[in-house]
Amino acid sequence: MTASKPTEENWHPSSLLAYDALPNHQDFESIISDAKFTADTRTDFYDRSLTSRRYALVGVACSGIFSCSCIVVAIVTLVNHGVSGVTVSNMVTIDSNDKEVQLGVEGEIVTLILNLIVTLCTESIGFVHGISLRSALASESRLRFNTNLRLLTAARGWYNPNGALLNGIMAVLLIISYSSTSLVVCVNTQDLSTPPFAFSMQGIAIAGLPLLFLGVVLLLQVVIALSAMRAVKVLTWSSSPFDLTAALVHHTQLTPVTFQCMRCVSGLDTDEGPAKPRDTQPSAWHAHPSIRKVVISLWGIVVACAGWAILVMYIWHKYAGAGSTSPVALTIQTWSFLPTQLNVQSNYIAYAVPGVNIQPWILVFVNMAIIQGSLTLGLHCSELIANVIRDERQWRCATGRKGLRTATNPLMPIFTHPICLALFVAKPFLHWMFGLSFIASDPAYGGQLEGFVVVMYTAQIWNLCIALFIFACFFTLVALHQPRGPQPAAYGHVQTLANLVDEWSPVMWWGHKEDQIPYCHAGTSDHPLPDVKMDCVYAGSGVGSLAPVS
Repeated sequence: MTASKPTEENWHPSSLLAYDALPNHQDFESIISDAKFTADTRTDFYDRSLTSRRYALVGVACSGIFSCSCIVVAIVTLVNHGVSGVTVSNMVTIDSNDKEVQLGVEGEIVTLILNLIVTLCTESIGFVHGISLRSALASESRLRFNTNLRLLTAARGWYNPNGALLNGIMAVLLIISYSSTSLVVCVNTQDLSTPPFAFSMQGIAIAGLPLLFLGVVLLLQVVIALSAMRAVKVLTWSSSPFDLTAALVHHTQLTPVTFQCMRCVSGLDTDEGPAKPRDTQPSAWHAHPSIRKVVISLWGIVVACAGWAILVMYIWHKYAGAGSTSPVALTIQTWSFLPTQLNVQSNYIAYAVPGVNIQPWILVFVNMAIIQGSLTLGLHCSELIANVIRDERQWRCATGRKGLRTATNPLMPIFTHPICLALFVAKPFLHWMFGLSFIASDPAYGGQLEGFVVVMYTAQIWNLCIALFIFACFFTLVALHQPRGPQPAAYGHVQTLANLVDEWSPVMWWGHKEDQIPYCHAGTSDHPLPDVKMDCVYAGSGVGSLAPVS
C-alpha cells in the first residue's frame, strides 16, 4: 500500500502525525529537534573576514588622514588670509577667451576628483558603520536582511552609536560632505597693469572655510563609525550573506525552520511548509519591503528635478532681460554640458549673497544642503537595491557549474558586480553634475573672496534630470527583474538562507538531494547536485522518514 501524494495546498504539520510508522517509535518533535541540531552543528564554518576588517580600517584611517589634511590646509588659509581668503595654485596669464574656458574646465575636473575622493572616504566609513549596525540589529534579534538602509535604520537607544540620533547626525554630515565639495574650488583673478600694458592672471584656488567644513564633517563621521564598531561585537566582517547567516546560526542567534527548503523569502510570512518548485521567483520589489520605498523615492527625485528646471524656466520668462537672468532663452544652440559663466549664450537665473563673512557662508551652505540633500540620500538608499541584487546573484551561483563560493575578496563585489560598480561611479558623477547645475560662484580677486553669486543653469539642470531619469529607470528594471529557475530567491534574507542551506562548505551547490515519500528534499552540498524535480513537493531532510513503509 502506497501513501497518497500530498499537495502544498492542503499541507499542515499536524497531517504528518498520521504516519506513525517511525523507526524506534521516534516522535514528531524529536525529528524537528534533530533537524535543528543537525543544522546548528553543520554551521561551524564561516569566515570572520578579518581581511575585510583590515581593508575597512585602512580606508577609515585614510579618510581620517584626508580629513585632518583638509583641516590643516583650511586653518593655514584662514589664519593667513581670513574667512574670505583662498589658497591659490599656479597663476596663468589670460590672453584669450580659450585660456579662460580651459581654466574653468580644469577647475571642474578638480571638483570631480574631489567628489571621487569624498565618495571613497564616505564608502569606507559607511562600510564600518553598516557592519556595526548589522551586528547591533542581530544582537537585538531584529536583523532580517544582510543589507539595510544604514542611515534610516537604527538600533535601540538614543545615545547608541548605531541609534536614531547619531544615524540622523551621520545623514546630515554626509550631505554636508558633498555640499562642501561643491564650494571648495574657485577661480582667483589677479589684475596686473604695467604701462602701457594691462593684463590679468587667473588660477585655481581653494577656499578655506568650506575646506574646513569638509574636513570636520569627514572626521566626525570617522569618529562615529569607530565608536559604533567598539560598541558592538562583530561576528563577521564579511559582506556575504552566507558568512553572516552561518555566524548567526552558529551562535544560536538564528534557528533554521523545518519544511521550508523550497520556500522563497516572500513566502515566509504565510503559514505554509512543503512546496513545489516554481519556474520564476519573485522580484526584489515584491520580496523586500524597503526596495519599493527606494524606487519610489528615486522617481520622486526625478520629478523634483524636473520641477526645479521648470521653475527656473518660469522665473527666467517672467524676469527675462533683468540683471539676475541671462539675456537669451534656452535653445538647442545654447544647450551645453559644461556651463561657462561668462558665456552670454547660457540660460540661467542668479541671485547675489552679499558679504564674505561667516553669515553668507552659512546661508550658502544651507541653500546647497537643502537642495542637494535629497540627491545624497537618494543615492545612499540606492545602495540597498545594488547590495540586495548582489546577494541574490551570489546565491544563484549555487546552481551554476562552479558553484557558490562563500569566501570572496572584500573588494571584488564592488569592482566586479556591474550594479555596485555603476552605483560607485554614479555617486560622484551625479553630485558633480548637481554642482554644474547649482553653482555658488565665489570668485576671488587678489586672494580674497568678494561675495557669492548663486547661479542656476537651466540646461545643466535638465542634464541632471535626464541622468537621474536614466539612473531611476536602470534601478527600477533591476528591482522588477524576476530570477528564472526553481531555486528559491532569498535576496540576502538571513532566515530564508538558514532554511535553504543545510550543509555549509567553502563551495556549495544547491539542488535535489533525496527522493522520499511523501516529500522530497532539496538543499546544499559540497559537490554538484541534480536539478530539482518540478512535479514533486519538497519539504526538507528527515521529513521522508515520517512516511509509512510500504
